[in-house]
Amino acid sequence: MTKITRTIVVFAAALAASTSMASAAKLTFYCSAQEDWCQSMARGFEEATGIDVNMTRKSSGETFAQVKAEASNPKGDVWWGGTGDPHLQAAEEGLTEPYVSPMRGELNDWAISQAQSADDKTIGIYSGALGYGYNEELLKAAGLPEPACWKDLTKPEYKGHVQMANPNSSGTAYTTLATMVQLFGEEGGFDYMKALHKNINQYTKSGSAPIKAAGRGENTIGIVFMHDAVKQAASGFPIKVVAPCEGTGYEIGSMSIIKGARNMEEAKKFYDWALTQDAQSRALDVKAYQVPSNKGAKTSPAAPDLSSIKLIDYDFKKYGSSAERKRLLKKWDDEVSTLPQ
Repeated sequence: MTKITRTIVVFAAALAASTSMASAAKLTFYCSAQEDWCQSMARGFEEATGIDVNMTRKSSGETFAQVKAEASNPKGDVWWGGTGDPHLQAAEEGLTEPYVSPMRGELNDWAISQAQSADDKTIGIYSGALGYGYNEELLKAAGLPEPACWKDLTKPEYKGHVQMANPNSSGTAYTTLATMVQLFGEEGGFDYMKALHKNINQYTKSGSAPIKAAGRGENTIGIVFMHDAVKQAASGFPIKVVAPCEGTGYEIGSMSIIKGARNMEEAKKFYDWALTQDAQSRALDVKAYQVPSNKGAKTSPAAPDLSSIKLIDYDFKKYGSSAERKRLLKKWDDEVSTLPQ
């Protein structure tokens, strides 16, 4: 074989290899649920389909910002998990793609309602109520009474003992803000947030971080979705879960296909798979205690019973809208975050 022939053979082999790599099925997966659940979904889809998954985990607020920043050159294919409000905002702003899955017949009505409110650009995958949890040992050591209501957390004795996420980065915290506005009226809701601000020891980036810190003994009370507090308690930490006495808001965790996805067929395959009872039952493997949208999916007896919790009539369409979300966040930035503590 001549040198020129060898060069041609090597080049042809390299070209064939690169073509094969380029044609291999893959998916870029943005995930806004807990890290271990994200990993479980990514690996489970790979095992089920043979499609390679590149997963990035960020909070829902951060993921929305990333999807928006990448709109002219999308890098992600599907966004799974996180509170529904930013998914609805992404739908309104034309950042996500409409898709009607053949799996819809297996879903709870609230999951379909989420899709209908967004012209089929998102869909509900799980639900969970907002509340808080506290470290019973730290509370007792500090001589603090057991809080049972939202307004308890604004009492002077809890100063420095409460933690929540920043509503700009966290869907959990934005749901908290929107809940207070709906529960107490806008003026009363912001008065509440101002009073609560005095007792906050840190605004975290991630919505579940406050209760994880409480579990580790670094914080006393964490405002989170109740299922995140249940996860800490089920893991053996001294966490007591509270459904506030006044009532509370809730989330419909959602999933969306990103507009202009480079791997659209793979994104649709993931979307369909993620709505199956088997995929949603994977939540149990990582101690995720949300209520799944597939009616046949397995749930843990430790999961919060939404029927026993006083839930407000949360207006997802209004508080998931771009204008309202921006307005409330700006008002929180201007009137709450700037206050002394």
